[in-house]
Amino acid sequence: LKTPLTAISGYSELIKNGMAGSEDIGRFANEIYTNANRLLTLINDIINLSELDRGAPLEYEDVDISEIAGNCVSMLDFHAKENQVTLHFDGEKTIVRGNKNKLEEVVYNLCDNAIRYNKAGGEVWVTVKNTPEGKILSVRDNGIGISKENQKRIFERFYRVDKARSRDTGGTGLGLAISKNIIVMHKGIINVYSEPGKGTTFTVRVPMNYVN
Repeated sequence: LKTPLTAISGYSELIKNGMAGSEDIGRFANEIYTNANRLLTLINDIINLSELDRGAPLEYEDVDISEIAGNCVSMLDFHAKENQVTLHFDGEKTIVRGNKNKLEEVVYNLCDNAIRYNKAGGEVWVTVKNTPEGKILSVRDNGIGISKENQKRIFERFYRVDKARSRDTGGTGLGLAISKNIIVMHKGIINVYSEPGKGTTFTVRVPMNYVN
C-alpha cells in the first residue's frame, strides 16, 4: 500500500509546487493514474481475501467451468495481443456446484498470470474437461517458468516470483493466494508444475460429486 501511495504523493507534490514543467505534466499524471489503479487493485484483493478468511457465506449453483473459461479467454484476448501472446482454448461442458463469481476469479487470475509472466511470441493453452478423477481446469504457458524453490511459495500472500515484472504489470502478489482459498472452499486442489525458461502449468481439480 505504501509504495503506490508514495508515488502518488510525490508526483502530485511536484505538480502542486509548480516544479513540473509542461512537458512533465502528462508523464506525472500517467504515473499517478497507474499507481492509483494499482492501489485500488491491491485494496480490492485485500478485501476479497479478508472475506474468504472470515468464511463469508457464498451462493452456490450449477456452473459450467468451460463457459467461464471460454468467456475469460475472449475477454483477455486483447490484453494477450498487447503482450504478443496467443491464447488457445479447448473445453467441454463441465458442470460443478460452485460460486460462479469466485470461479471466474480463479480462471481470470490463472490466465492473467500466464499472459503477464510470458514472453513475446509466447502462448497460453486453457483446457477444461471431465475426467474420472474430477473436473479439470488446466492453464499452461510456455513463458518464463518458475524455479523449484519459488514453486513452494507461490501460494503465499504477497509473494511474487519476479518482483520487478509484477510491479510493472500491476501484480499484487495476492492472486494465487485468493485462487487457492477459493478452490479449497470448493473442496478442490490446485497444483503447479513448471520449468524455468520452458513454462508453467496450473491444474485445478474439483471433485466429481462435490455438493456444497
